[in-house]
Amino acid sequence: MHRNSYDNDNSTFSPQGRLHQVEYALEAVKQGSACVGLRSKTHVILLGLKRSTGELASYQKKLIRIDDHLGVGIAGLTSDARVLSNFMRTQAMSSRMLYNRPLPISRIVGAIADKAQVNTQHYGRRPYGVGLLVAGYDDKGPHLYEFSPSGNCLEYYAMSIGARSQSAKTYLEAHYEEFPDCSLDELIKHGLHALRETLQQDKELTIHNTSIGIVGVAPPPPSQTTAPSSSSTAAGAGAGGETPASATGSATGGAGVTAPAGVVLGTEPLAGKLAPGHKFEKFRIVEGEQGLQAYLDAMDPKDDSDTVRGRDATAVAAGETPATGEGGAAAAAPAPSDSMQTD
Repeated sequence: MHRNSYDNDNSTFSPQGRLHQVEYALEAVKQGSACVGLRSKTHVILLGLKRSTGELASYQKKLIRIDDHLGVGIAGLTSDARVLSNFMRTQAMSSRMLYNRPLPISRIVGAIADKAQVNTQHYGRRPYGVGLLVAGYDDKGPHLYEFSPSGNCLEYYAMSIGARSQSAKTYLEAHYEEFPDCSLDELIKHGLHALRETLQQDKELTIHNTSIGIVGVAPPPPSQTTAPSSSSTAAGAGAGGETPASATGSATGGAGVTAPAGVVLGTEPLAGKLAPGHKFEKFRIVEGEQGLQAYLDAMDPKDDSDTVRGRDATAVAAGETPATGEGGAAAAAPAPSDSMQTD
């Protein structure tokens, strides 16, 4: 992109109907390291590729926990992500204080979208230079949203953002039909394979540069006997002259919540009643050798020739820099800016 007379502020349209400052903010997201999100019927996971500015520096944070049922993955300017994450935490805390319930995922996503849109309409403000993948679980089930600096938010089955994210999207588009019925381990395996597609040829996923965020409802163990259906339980309770606990919320410590397909959220962090044998898993971030090594060891070996050719083809089609240069040598990544660091 080159400077022109219509990019001095973000409130002036070009003759082509474009807001150049907003487009520049979208480019900042593409400079950040990749972040991948996937969801199944029971879980949502986020995977982030962490960067380090040098051998003496630590790896930058890619995943941020907002609440027990909510977390985000970032790509772009870390400072902007910190401001947005603090705003999301404030909104989540307000929901618990005022309404005694966790914040619905769609509502918090709409709130940050409105906050970002204001910066694209007022003179003297700049758009946020960060993209977010928002993963959460509420009374309607698992959700995965993408937030962009333009103020747009869309829900996805799977999505990737950041540098060379088109290569990960190609993998996700080829396998997304398998995700709804995947177990947690299988879903993480798919996510790691997609994240690996964004790497340069001479790079590998390690316990140091990878983060995984997980939230959802764990199914009962296979050895556990199948519990009776909710309809038969409710009928039996009605015959005995008692009101089912799911209708009153008395067994949950809060108001009753209607949940999808027999999976209802538990008292922590969401009001409701878990189906027999199910257990809510709060948002947690898996990092380090103890948590990550087993997942990395379970990955399938990659086919270097086919993977590199496919990754370069999708990168060129998306207007991104291929992972390899002439002769198969790894292309050097652009040096990060000293003034504003992306991650």
